[in-house]
Amino acid sequence: MNTSRIEIIQGDITKQAVDAIVNAANTSLLGGGGVDGAIHRAAGPELLAECRTLHGCRTGEAKITKGYRLPARFVIHTPGPVWHGGGSGEEALLASCYKSCLTLAAENGCKTVDFPSISTGVYHFPLEKASRIAVSTIAAFLKEHPELERVRMVCFDGRTKAFYDRALEELT
Repeated sequence: MNTSRIEIIQGDITKQAVDAIVNAANTSLLGGGGVDGAIHRAAGPELLAECRTLHGCRTGEAKITKGYRLPARFVIHTPGPVWHGGGSGEEALLASCYKSCLTLAAENGCKTVDFPSISTGVYHFPLEKASRIAVSTIAAFLKEHPELERVRMVCFDGRTKAFYDRALEELT
């Protein structure tokens, strides 16, 4: 599978100058901890004001807002699944998060999209499983959508990056 348009980097997603960054949100879309809180703080109060008009978002789906004070033009918000052991459809929901975000990005003319590692923080999705689901879902989407030029996983730390690097290597 051609994975040349997928990149894995370590960094701060709030500092990425891309068309869209993805927010690992909660279903209220009104901010929270981790990546969600960092994105809301960096974007400023206008992001929260716009999110209030969206009336939340179901797990596995996505909604888009402006980026406000972020270097990214848009923020795509997606609530990832909480890990309950794997028997509650978590893997399909996580794949749906990535696909829903990429669909919104393509519909809004985005060429570059950056993702965090969705659900692997306080939602406890196993990083090895999550990284494989993310990379394979992104690769499959890119195969059908040449308009997206580059999708990156922006990993918070080296441990997370190592899992995503391995998942990408397994696909090639």
